[in-house]
Amino acid sequence: MIEFTTIKNIILENIKTKNQDFKRLFYGRGQCYEGYESIVIDSIDKVLQIAYFKDIGEDLEAEFMDLFEEINASNSYEAIVLQRRHLSKAPKEVIFGELPQELFAYEEGMKFHLNLNDNQNNGFFGDMKVGRAFVRENAKDLRVLNLFSYTCSFSVAALMGGAKKVVNVDMSKKSLEVGRKNHQLNELVKGTYSFMPYNILKSWSRIKKAGPYDLIIIDPPSLQKGSFASTTDYQKIIKRLDEFASEECTVLAALNNPSLDSAFLLNIFAELAPNFKFQKRLENLETYPTKEEERALKNLVFTNF
Repeated sequence: MIEFTTIKNIILENIKTKNQDFKRLFYGRGQCYEGYESIVIDSIDKVLQIAYFKDIGEDLEAEFMDLFEEINASNSYEAIVLQRRHLSKAPKEVIFGELPQELFAYEEGMKFHLNLNDNQNNGFFGDMKVGRAFVRENAKDLRVLNLFSYTCSFSVAALMGGAKKVVNVDMSKKSLEVGRKNHQLNELVKGTYSFMPYNILKSWSRIKKAGPYDLIIIDPPSLQKGSFASTTDYQKIIKRLDEFASEECTVLAALNNPSLDSAFLLNIFAELAPNFKFQKRLENLETYPTKEEERALKNLVFTNF
């Protein structure tokens, strides 16, 4: 097991170099830090958020609590929040300070509503920064389809990059409502974005009618009970790409299921959408180190031109 002092120094050094933007300060789940594989720590503007994905034991928890007390004394954050993801309903507690009434994730000039009271997802995935950057850099004057849009961070990135229009599709009306607020928060022009609160696998005709699209983003959950399983349902999307893709279309296909590797997507495209050729895989952030790259987030880019 790595000495705690080493981990402490990594976290404190990352805090020194933080700014307002969302930043992962420590990522143990990539299996690069022996003994700390279940610990994740994020800097979210005025809040430090810690997640334990399993019981780390009394001794190690005591050392971390001393560290968090030291960080609190430095006035680096208004609140320090601990979530125990291994327990039922993944409870959170504010261990120091007081949560701001409103909390946002900032990223490269963009701003997103956060909800730390949600015991699973807070409304923003920091590891997808590389995907948002790609979309923002490549969306100018394009018609964009954002599948599994969640709270629409990809849409905000596309419109900030000059997209002509973005269609956001997600079956969660609650998530899309947050997405609507995110567009307003970033002062994006009304009429350049729209929302479809539908089950994607049952709404092909609606999606097709609003097309064709020059940039298609596919960022599904690994498993959403009753609606989507990446192992069996990703194929249903890929085989329909030609129906709503323009003659010059780019696809960003994301896969965050650790049990599926890049070959899973490459094989699906080769079989079901052979006119879309693989271009590259986006490199993941250095703040998410991993021993096994194929178990980490996979962002693959394909084009039909």
